[in-house]
Amino acid sequence: MSTATAIAHPNIALVKYWGKRDSAINLPATGSLSMTLDIFPTTTTVSLDDSADHDVLVFNGAERTDGPAERVTRFLDIVRDLAGSALRARVETVNTVPSAAGLASSASGFAALAVAAASAYGLDLDAAALSRLARRGSGSASRSVIPGFAVWHAGDDDASSFAEPVDAPDLAMVVAMVEKGEKAVSSREAMRRTVLTSPFYPAWVSSTAESLEAAIEACRAGDIERLGRITEVNALRMHALIQSCDPPIRYLSPVSIEIFDRIAALRDTGVDAWATADAGPNVVVLTRPESVSAVTAALDGVNELAVAHPGPAASLLPRTDG
Repeated sequence: MSTATAIAHPNIALVKYWGKRDSAINLPATGSLSMTLDIFPTTTTVSLDDSADHDVLVFNGAERTDGPAERVTRFLDIVRDLAGSALRARVETVNTVPSAAGLASSASGFAALAVAAASAYGLDLDAAALSRLARRGSGSASRSVIPGFAVWHAGDDDASSFAEPVDAPDLAMVVAMVEKGEKAVSSREAMRRTVLTSPFYPAWVSSTAESLEAAIEACRAGDIERLGRITEVNALRMHALIQSCDPPIRYLSPVSIEIFDRIAALRDTGVDAWATADAGPNVVVLTRPESVSAVTAALDGVNELAVAHPGPAASLLPRTDG
């Protein structure tokens, strides 16, 4: 029985991906830029079973037979098709990031699954191919395959939509855990609703393409201030867009807004720090490594803080016998 184990980390987007051009293969409407973290890893083991008639998903020690299990089977069907195999698999995942709370748990989850499943089914894929494969499970997972900072090219088809590394200055992130519970509206549903009903969606697509180009230029130039400003503006634009759909969705809580305000006040004192938030209430602060202590002090009273630096690529763990 072929078995492989992989580890991957979540990523936080500086320029956001929000909305799909092709939901069947997860092509985004715009490209995006992110930092893979060095915290909150997901570890996934894929074991092929020639006697099984269905896939099994064990998530954090509990077998799942609901939506997540169905998503895993659909993803494994893609891998099986590439490998020319009909074998079913047992997938065991241990996830340390709060799930469905806007901290990219699906990114680390499907990046780890892509790497482990590709190995278990005998596929020899390079980083770009693994990024394309991970994208089929979760769009943002394409970026978690890549270490450090990654740009995900929107592309025109499956072959051209993948993430690759981009040079960036030395940065850190402070993650402020506002809520760990599962959000009421999934990112997938919120994206669908936004694309269909927000009158501002076309402007989001065009402005984000411009923001991405400017952010990549700022990364390569080492212009932290410009990159931070783009990051915060892009996040607030995304949340305004989400709130403009019908019926409206609001992910940011009053505490989330307070954190944005605290970071703006801290910036007024001369500290380089900018807030961002994915599709959830938790807020992440982009800053220089030497300013982490000033950021954590400014966020005193927030329930839980975590400090992250640029993290590694998704990778296979050494095989163990027995």
